[in-house]
This record gives sequence, C-alpha cells and structure tokens, in this order.
Amino acid sequence: MSLTDTTAPEDRPLKPALWRGWRRRCPNCGAGPMMRGYLKVRDACPVCGEELHHHRADDGPAYLTILIVGHLLAPLLLFTYSSWRPEPLVMAVGFTIGTVALSLYLLPRLKGALVALQWANRMHGFGAAPHD
Repeated sequence: MSLTDTTAPEDRPLKPALWRGWRRRCPNCGAGPMMRGYLKVRDACPVCGEELHHHRADDGPAYLTILIVGHLLAPLLLFTYSSWRPEPLVMAVGFTIGTVALSLYLLPRLKGALVALQWANRMHGFGAAPHD
C-alpha cells in the first residue's frame, strides 16, 4: 500500500472473532484450532493459514481470570458463610477446588478471546499485508 492509497483495509467483525477465540478456534475461519497445547498459540492456523504468531497476550488473560474468579467467588463465599456457617476446613477445601477449576476453565478461553480481539482490531502486526 502506498502513501497515496486511501483505501482502508476491510473490517474484521469483532463479535464472531471473539466467539471463535473463546472457543479456542482461529479468529479468521473458526475451523482451525488456535491452541497447540493448553496455552500455546499456534504460529498459523492449520486450516486457513492465518498467521497467529503476532499476538501479544502476555499477562492479560491471567489478570482477567483473577478478576472474574474473584468477582464471582467472593460474593459466593460471603453468602455461603452468612447462610450456613460451614466448618472452616470444609469451606476452604470447597472454595479452593472451585477457584482452581474455574481458573483452569477460563484461562485458555480468555487467552483465545484476547488473541481474537487483537486480530479483529489489527493490533501487533495482525493488520500487515500478507506475504507474497
């Protein structure tokens, strides 16, 4: 693209991309798996070839996971304690298991959604022209 070219790149729809990312699928085609392991993002989609190595998720998914888990379980902890007064060990074990399970569920999904958000907004190299 030259300096005199005023055509904007085509828009990438945000909601479908976020949904595909949440499902840990390629934000472009939705068919290929985005992750190679639990949290490792593939360099490119095996189905459509979209490059995914540009992502800069870093600590964002972990912060979001902590924020969501804390906001969901803290009121539940208070309600449980106020209503039933369970034994401290029972409550600690129950909420520890719930915290770990919810965190393990949310972390890869939030990472996929964050990578998809970056892809849809053409951030961090996702908007570069394709290589010939």
